Amino acid sequence: MFSCGVRRRHWFREGFMHRVAITGIGIVSCLGSDLESVAHALRKGQSGIVVDEQRRQLGFRSPLTGQVRGFDAGSVLSRKQRKTMPDFALQAYYAADQALALAGLCPDEIQNEETGLIFGCDSSCMAAIEQVDSLRAKGETKLIGSGLVFRSMTSCVTMNLNTLLQTRGACWTLSSACSSGGHAVGQAADLIALGRQERMICGGAQEINWQSMCSFDALGAFSTRIDEPHAACRPFDADRDGLVPSGGASALVLERFDLAKARGAKILGEVLSYAFSSDGQNLSVPSRVGLQRAMSKALDGAGLKPSDIDYLCAHATSTPAGDLAEAENILGVFDKGTPWISSLKSMTGHELWMSGASQVVYSVIMAQKGFIAPNINFRNPDSVTGRLRIAVETVNKAPEHVLCNSAGFGGTNACLVLRFAQ
Repeated sequence: MFSCGVRRRHWFREGFMHRVAITGIGIVSCLGSDLESVAHALRKGQSGIVVDEQRRQLGFRSPLTGQVRGFDAGSVLSRKQRKTMPDFALQAYYAADQALALAGLCPDEIQNEETGLIFGCDSSCMAAIEQVDSLRAKGETKLIGSGLVFRSMTSCVTMNLNTLLQTRGACWTLSSACSSGGHAVGQAADLIALGRQERMICGGAQEINWQSMCSFDALGAFSTRIDEPHAACRPFDADRDGLVPSGGASALVLERFDLAKARGAKILGEVLSYAFSSDGQNLSVPSRVGLQRAMSKALDGAGLKPSDIDYLCAHATSTPAGDLAEAENILGVFDKGTPWISSLKSMTGHELWMSGASQVVYSVIMAQKGFIAPNINFRNPDSVTGRLRIAVETVNKAPEHVLCNSAGFGGTNACLVLRFAQ
């Protein structure tokens, strides 16, 4: 007779009925607003982190931020369409449009009940501020713009994309702090694997304005190494002193593998498994076992051993406690034989709600271009992180099996295992 744990693992393998292909990706980040620019930055280890003078003048402890370049919101949609969309929703649409173009889906394949949307997003700050400021300035609610009610909702990304793309399947936003994007990709993959949807547009979005970051800055969690912005974010390094906030949007098109192959789509990769866990301990301090449980479940669901993973895309945000906890969780799974590891936040900063989805997009780019991006600014290992196989320089080898970690406040963890053909 099966124990509960064995039965769960067996059900996961049996329940994952359909293979899940990745056929499209798109990104708007501080590394670029097109795939080639982002690929170049990843390969060269180029940071997108800058000092925002406005934050300095406002009294931020840390004026550091990732800065999105090359994205013109006014060129994406009409003024009327933009009325209900904050910047990060426009960026999500732009990223989704990139992904759909790469996937080569025609309108009929998108505008039906078998195509759905899930994005990870945990806040929409600016619209709430703007509507309150408008009321105070004008003295009556009827003068507040009608678009603000939609822009202020956490679900603004999926509700707007659903309307613009005319999908008729799943449509919701998933909110789980900094693991939101990872869970969104995982849940989208689950819907396809379980036969609930044939294709999904999924990803994550994060606003990058100072208004959404001032309360985070008050926590003292940001790096204050403002004399070297490009070197401020130092995941796993002994001298790490805090994260750097960032944002933008990332998107993927996932499809039932057999259907994608039948229509002649280029298969960029495959989502082998998705697993999750929660720490059940502390709001802001990660545990030494929670992420480990999710990683082990993801490997088990993919039918892989730890030694099968050749690249681990780490969550590490450059905080003293967080990076230490992730390092210990990784060692708990891989022991002395860790794969190549890098935290791309060393270049992008912490993309917060979108970061889990971004890691998947970045991993696809690396696999397609034949390299593993470095964990820049890793100069001095500590007694724990020194046991990890950190990629301090670009590794000129395409990853085949990738494990992506994401974690968030409240102890929520998401892990994805990806496979890329060699």
